[in-house]
Amino acid sequence: MTAADQVARDHVAERYERFALVEAPGRSALYAEWASGVATDASACDVIGRLPADRRQPPLVFALARLRGAPEGGGYAAFADWLVQHGDELVADASVRSLQTNEPQRCAVLLPALAAIEGPIALIELGASAGLCLLLDRYSYRYGGAGSVALDPADGPSTVVLSCELRGDRVSEMRVPELRMPDIVWRAGLDLRPLDSSAPDDRRFATALVWPGETGRAARIDAALDLAAAERLRIDAGDATDPEALRLLVDASPSEATVVVSTPGLLPHVPRAGRERLFDALAELRGEGAHWVSLDPPALHQRWTTPVDASGWPGFVLSHDERVLAAADPLGAWLEWRAS
Repeated sequence: MTAADQVARDHVAERYERFALVEAPGRSALYAEWASGVATDASACDVIGRLPADRRQPPLVFALARLRGAPEGGGYAAFADWLVQHGDELVADASVRSLQTNEPQRCAVLLPALAAIEGPIALIELGASAGLCLLLDRYSYRYGGAGSVALDPADGPSTVVLSCELRGDRVSEMRVPELRMPDIVWRAGLDLRPLDSSAPDDRRFATALVWPGETGRAARIDAALDLAAAERLRIDAGDATDPEALRLLVDASPSEATVVVSTPGLLPHVPRAGRERLFDALAELRGEGAHWVSLDPPALHQRWTTPVDASGWPGFVLSHDERVLAAADPLGAWLEWRAS
């Protein structure tokens, strides 16, 4: 074994142990079992270590394995046997697939930010995947908990209904009764590898990224894919941190519309240099009247106008033009308003 192979094996073991202990519990017992097994299995680590370093994430590897028919019964031993036998196929699949969490439920926490922006809006999502978070005004919403409100599209209830719990003692400052559908008149996305919502293989991949045990999520994504296919969304293939690629979309938007760029869950997957390049491009656009709505981990950066204590912050940070609005579940299940 070369030194590079040993480094890859150790990296995989550490990553999968952390996933098994911190990320999978409470979401997927199967993924916790598989990851725990990989962490102590040199043969499995070596197979995964053959993948590019940015394609070794447990949710991606496990999704690709399940698409290929990896057994979900029989315990870790059955999965390990399959992994060793089908390593070449997994490596090939990982060369054309990357982790793309396209969760429409996130729209439930993005909507309060967009509702405060006067329309008409030209919405641009970076890291759009199949574009499911571009369809905010095509979904129905049911907010409960500390506040209560129901929203439906203008033409009636949607086939995708998103329930979100409102938490905390500042919900009244959120002006819950004033929540409304954003006036989106144009929408487009940018992604390194866009998913085609009408292509069977891309649809299967999108739903395979749902973790086993997450009840209702696959059905929700499938219904949202139907809406996206009917919408014929424009999703350009390109680097979200490339100012020229972003500028092409901005220039294509209607001149009378306010440009809103959204980056829900994108930035953790972007290297630091790319993030800084994107921040500069967004600052330039904001100088021209555009807006930026984002959903980021609290420790990712400190560009917010209000300091965020990452050690005590629940969930992700919802922000509008770098102003902190709320703490939010990363996938949109709850929202805790923080802005005054």
